[in-house]
Amino acid sequence: MNYLVIEGNIGAGKTSLSTRIANDYKAKLVLERFADNPFLPKFYQDPARYSFPLELSFLAERYNQLKKELASLDLFSSMIVSDYYFMKSLIFAANTLADDEYNLYRQLFDIVYSSLPRPDLFVYLHLGTEKLLENIKKRGRNYEQQITADYLEKIQNSYFSYFRQEPGMKILVINTENIDFVLHNKDYLKLTDAIFNRNWKAGINRLEL
Repeated sequence: MNYLVIEGNIGAGKTSLSTRIANDYKAKLVLERFADNPFLPKFYQDPARYSFPLELSFLAERYNQLKKELASLDLFSSMIVSDYYFMKSLIFAANTLADDEYNLYRQLFDIVYSSLPRPDLFVYLHLGTEKLLENIKKRGRNYEQQITADYLEKIQNSYFSYFRQEPGMKILVINTENIDFVLHNKDYLKLTDAIFNRNWKAGINRLEL
């Protein structure tokens, strides 16, 4: 496997899992850079005003980062692990932009998306909204504390809607409701065994742990 994506809703633990896998498997780690985005705190305070500049800034940042980092796929055989996939831009834009803004945004997205490589495996960590909200509260980012269960549900539904549009990609949806791969090593090993030691078919694969 050369290119692995670990995705999930806000608070699903994708960065924690990606970081540990990269360390354990000596892989190159690609993390989404969002902490310095000046529009993010403003968006959570006033979504209607700041949604479009926020999504455009994320689109540009994600594209530039992935284009640069994934170029090494053509040069080296070492694995790359990322805690996001470019289509995340489309998922969130669909839930934050007005129809006319989204239509324009989608045109820009389609132009740049075609030039990026697809992952060998896309892993989606699935958690219920209550657990997600607990995790969001625990990590204590001030600008995230206004996130609602309804917003998380919309994001989740958008992910699954998108998955159905990518029948040629290997997508593994893992229900992590009953495990804690951060605190318990045995749960982490269950996850990595499913990711690296099983052959998944193209399309949506579901796994309960």
